[in-house]
Amino acid sequence: MGLWRPRATWLLGGIAAAAVAALLGLALLAMAGERVAALAAGGLLLLPLVVLRPASRWVERMLTHAATFRALADTRVWFFRRLAERMPAGIGLHRSGDLLGRLVADVEALDRLYLSAIVPVLTAIVVVLVTLALLAGAPLLAALVALPLAVALLLPLLLAPGAARAAAAGATAQGRLRAAAVDPLMGIEDTLAANAEARAGAALATEGAALAAAQRRLAWRGAWAGAAGAVLVQAALLGALGWGLETGASGLGLAVLGLFLAVAAAESIGTLPRAGTTLAIAAASARRLFEAADTPAPVAEPVTPAELPAGYALRLEHIRFAWTPDRPPVFEDLALEVPEGARLALLGPSGAGKSSLAALLLKLAAPQEGRITLGGVDLANLPADAVRRRIACLTQDARLFDDSIAANLRIAAPTAPDAALWRALDRAGIGELVRTLPDGLATGCGEGGARFSGGQARRLALARVLLSAAPVLILDEPTAGLDAETERAFLETLETVTAGRSVILITHRLTGVERPTRILRLVGGRVLSAAG
Repeated sequence: MGLWRPRATWLLGGIAAAAVAALLGLALLAMAGERVAALAAGGLLLLPLVVLRPASRWVERMLTHAATFRALADTRVWFFRRLAERMPAGIGLHRSGDLLGRLVADVEALDRLYLSAIVPVLTAIVVVLVTLALLAGAPLLAALVALPLAVALLLPLLLAPGAARAAAAGATAQGRLRAAAVDPLMGIEDTLAANAEARAGAALATEGAALAAAQRRLAWRGAWAGAAGAVLVQAALLGALGWGLETGASGLGLAVLGLFLAVAAAESIGTLPRAGTTLAIAAASARRLFEAADTPAPVAEPVTPAELPAGYALRLEHIRFAWTPDRPPVFEDLALEVPEGARLALLGPSGAGKSSLAALLLKLAAPQEGRITLGGVDLANLPADAVRRRIACLTQDARLFDDSIAANLRIAAPTAPDAALWRALDRAGIGELVRTLPDGLATGCGEGGARFSGGQARRLALARVLLSAAPVLILDEPTAGLDAETERAFLETLETVTAGRSVILITHRLTGVERPTRILRLVGGRVLSAAG
């Protein structure tokens, strides 16, 4: 609810509209009960309520759903930002299908918290209180009608704990099902090449059966809750009817009023016990969201950030780093200097820690010991976004998103004009190709850049990096996966377009095209000169 506080006006407005709609329905049937003996006179008085009632229902639906959509949109953005802060180096050990489910389905499940629990419960409380007030002249009748309705108000809280276990199991099963569906599809080539589609289908069927079982248990509890609500509403009707039969003609008016009020309350209260199941589902979904969103951030932001220095020389001093406490350290006493304008080639085999070094420099991870300085200022005292304005990176798996070329480039510079995009494309050696495309900059890249070959996609990613004004460029295996001819041409382009910036080329070998000012090797968590 704290996340939804900025939408309080909409949320409270929806609750007020729902209460007004319920009260108009109550008033309509209360007046009908009072006028049941004189329909001709009562018909004229009922006419405004007959018109206002559906109008109020329309307003209530519009307001409550508008409030929900806005609150859920805020929740998605909040959750995305929390994930971005906590997984800057990638999804890692998290399953993408499960995270997708949390971002989409679990957030959507929260709409029931407001629409199917908060609004109905608060509206029902208003209805019960007004019913008691209208029947205050006959305390016994008020008790017979209002007491079952009040019990219905308590049922959601009484039923929620039992439903919580089934809801939690259902949410977990749903996450496993999405992961079982998404993971094989993301690696569909490997799945098919290994003839593993049957096994993937069997795993999907198993997780589907587990989800269906959890949903059946939840539906069973919901059905019992609905039946309990119907019984309580009927009990209120029978109470009013019994009181009328007992009092005879003297109490006919109040008895009819009680009957009509019970009928009016049925809409607000009859299905209310199911709100217990709704609360359980929403709680399970919220738990899954917060479980992912509340994990500690791998790199803490400084409480009092330092000013970004004018210089951009990099220095690593006595760095010790391991990704997790249970894994061996990647670096032990690592020391490295990158002066302004240097062109450093850092060589090493797979697993030597080259990409880990890039993650440290980009503040995607933090060392356990030692410090890294940028322009003489400790990286730990600089905000991450400020560091990444000074240090840009082109990785071996730089991703093109399923959007236009222009939108992919503007990730690095959101306000860049088209002329700047064309300059970057020309410098990256891909401008002429883009000009030949019918849609030019508006051409869609496809998911993962599927519209282009590996070399073309890498040049588009390079153009995106070149749009950044960062004076330090990290090139992390930028030619991985390219054939020899494409690799050589790409490296020649890199040599030309990165002039004037500090460049850290991280690779497992040199081809001869590169012209570094210094060559180092990463061995055993330490940096050695290439000759050593």
